[in-house]
Amino acid sequence: MHCDKNCIKCTGKYCVSKVYIFSALQPEAFKKISDIIITRKYRKGQVIFFEGDVEDKLYIVNQGKIKIYKYNREGREQILYILSEGDFIGDMSLLKKGNFQFNAEALEDTLICTIAKDDFDEIITRNPEITLKILEVLHDRLMNLENLIQNLSTKDIETRIASMLLSFSGDFGVEDESGIIINLPLNREEMANYIGVTRETISRKLTSLQDEGVIELIGNKKLIIKDKVYFQQMIE
Repeated sequence: MHCDKNCIKCTGKYCVSKVYIFSALQPEAFKKISDIIITRKYRKGQVIFFEGDVEDKLYIVNQGKIKIYKYNREGREQILYILSEGDFIGDMSLLKKGNFQFNAEALEDTLICTIAKDDFDEIITRNPEITLKILEVLHDRLMNLENLIQNLSTKDIETRIASMLLSFSGDFGVEDESGIIINLPLNREEMANYIGVTRETISRKLTSLQDEGVIELIGNKKLIIKDKVYFQQMIE
């Protein structure tokens, strides 16, 4: 199997142990998957795959964050998912080969573990519970996409921002006495694209929320939610 200078020697055990769909595997199957994993390093901003590329492997985020996105009719980027450590994409390739309907890009320096479909078919055959767990993940992603579509089409800007910040707090937040500290996975322009507004609008709205005392901005990379109930009530 081809491996370029960005490939990294890895037993794969660290990757496999993080992934939900592998959580019920027996040690023998766990080891088999670990042995066929290839790990590759991607720099911030590097594209991992493009829309239209053959979807013939599973991509596991070992370390870092990636964004899954498409371009809309106006040529603007629309982010669909943000994946971090232990998340994966390409799960449909484990059921049937096809082509990606979206792009993937590293949001920061990232390590990605991959498992080729041809190597993994036997594992699925012997461990059908993996397929059931894949379906669970697909269900959750479908629900998230439905929520995203609803936010973009029916809710006002303030509610979209509230939904985004609550989502970030659940996925990336750490709670302490000051509130919920979020290391933001997206920059201002990406956040704007995520909820369908301009960069100026998201910057202005975040500043307004800080003036109201419900959030605290720490540079461009960190945010503290001071009043979670405020946002919860906004989206109800």
